[in-house]
Amino acid sequence: MSKTAVITGASAGLGRRFAQLLGEKGYDLVLVARNENRLKETATELEMDFGTSCEILVADLSTEEGCKSVEERVSDPTRPIEVLINNAGFGIRESFLKSEVSAEQQLLDVLVRTPMRLMHSTLPLMKERNSGIIINVSSVAGWIAGGTYSAAKSYLTVLSESLHTELQFTQVKVTALCPGFTHTEFHQRGKMKMGALPKFMWLQADHVVTIAWSDALAGKAISVPGWQYKILSFISRFAPRPLIRRIGMQVRVRQRHK
Repeated sequence: MSKTAVITGASAGLGRRFAQLLGEKGYDLVLVARNENRLKETATELEMDFGTSCEILVADLSTEEGCKSVEERVSDPTRPIEVLINNAGFGIRESFLKSEVSAEQQLLDVLVRTPMRLMHSTLPLMKERNSGIIINVSSVAGWIAGGTYSAAKSYLTVLSESLHTELQFTQVKVTALCPGFTHTEFHQRGKMKMGALPKFMWLQADHVVTIAWSDALAGKAISVPGWQYKILSFISRFAPRPLIRRIGMQVRVRQRHK
């Protein structure tokens, strides 16, 4: 029997790359995103390329209804899932002092509430059968002070580490993927200015996903693709916090500058 993987934010970026990787490895896929047309296009492409079975789940994860629909799918004991990729996310360009509180709430709902609830729903089933993999797409931004996006990613990384430790004597693996700047649609959708970033700081989505999957299989708590971000993650975790706060603010200001 084929194993099933659920991927949120599956119609673009890292989510789509994860779908391609897992489809190639023979997993049946549950593709979750808001845009039904893009989901259908992705599913058709995956079915043609890999012969995999694709289930489409149209859901806006910033809403209670959307979160609950995916929650019900991952907690269904009659259709167990082997892999959960919590990938859906977005960023806010504006300062917290100027942003709409509705946008801040949506960010928390997508980046914090939804992955927490999906893990809470499926981990007991994975533990019971002693098998499963969860990859939470976090960010190196979780180690700096860069607004609510950094705060949300910090939550996801720390929760992943905690669950990894709690499950270390089982065959259930939880990994926080912490990439840096990656070529996807993320920054364009957030209307963030990225032209000044040096080319060597950009990662390719294929590379990020391949490393993340390898690290998850190896049982690593945290996956940081790219030598440049391994260095930066070390500095950001162990350098004096006043310095890291200044760096985080500089990054945010440059992203907001028109």
